[in-house]
Amino acid sequence: MSADQNRIQSPHSARRIIVAIDGPAGAGKSTIARELARHFALLNLETGAMYRAFALKALRASLALDESSGLVELAAETSILLEPGEEENRVLLDGEDVTGLIRNPTVTEAASRVSVFPKVRAWMVGLQQQLGAKGGVVMEGRDIGTVVFPHAEVKIFLDAAPEVRGQRRYEQLGQLDRKGSAAPPPPPEEIVRDLRARDQRDRNRADSPLKPAADSVLLDSTNLTLEQAVAEAVKIVNEKLGAAGLSC
Repeated sequence: MSADQNRIQSPHSARRIIVAIDGPAGAGKSTIARELARHFALLNLETGAMYRAFALKALRASLALDESSGLVELAAETSILLEPGEEENRVLLDGEDVTGLIRNPTVTEAASRVSVFPKVRAWMVGLQQQLGAKGGVVMEGRDIGTVVFPHAEVKIFLDAAPEVRGQRRYEQLGQLDRKGSAAPPPPPEEIVRDLRARDQRDRNRADSPLKPAADSVLLDSTNLTLEQAVAEAVKIVNEKLGAAGLSC
C-alpha cells in the first residue's frame, strides 16, 4: 500500500485527520511528531520552527523584541514556508533556506519573546492554519490543540520534568555542535534555567497561554525512553481513531 493510500482519513470527510501535539519547550514534541508522521504516513509540520524563523529575521533587523509595533510591521513583509524533508522540514524564510540557522539558543530565546504578542501570534496562527487546512498532518507547538486546530481529531499534551527537558536539549544542541551547525551548548543547568523562564512566559501570557486542551491526552515522558514515548504516542493515536470510528 502506498503512503498516500495509507494516510489516515475520516470516512465522513475528504479532509484527512490532524494530530495536534502541544507542550513546553524541550519536551520532545518535534521528535514525537516526526516519528508519528512516519508511522502514520502524515506530513510533519513543525510550527516552532516558524516562530524561530521569524525571530531570526527580527534579530537580523535588530528589532526590539519587547515592542510589538516593529515586529507586526516585519510580519507583514515576511514569508515562511515548511517543506517536508527526509529527516526534518526545510524552513524557508523569504525564500532562503534557514533550516541550519534557527536551532541555536539565541534564536530559540528570541522566538519565545516574539511569540507573546497577540498580533504576531494571530499572523502566525493564520499561516499554520493554511499549512494544515487539508489535514493529513502532525502539527506541534504550544497552542495547536487549543487555538490553531481546536477540532483536531487527536490531541496530545507532551510534558516532562524541566531537568529532563534540559538534559535532552543539551544533548540535542551538542549533536548540532558536532555537525558544525551550531555553537557549543551552554551548561545543562543554564538550559534548565532558561526553560523554566520560558515555561513561565508561555504559561502566563495573556494570548493563547500554554495549557492542555480539555480533550487532549497527557503524555509525560519524564521516565520514558524515546522508543517508549513514541510507542505511547502511537497507542494514543490508535485509541482516539478507534473511539471515533476512524481508520488508516
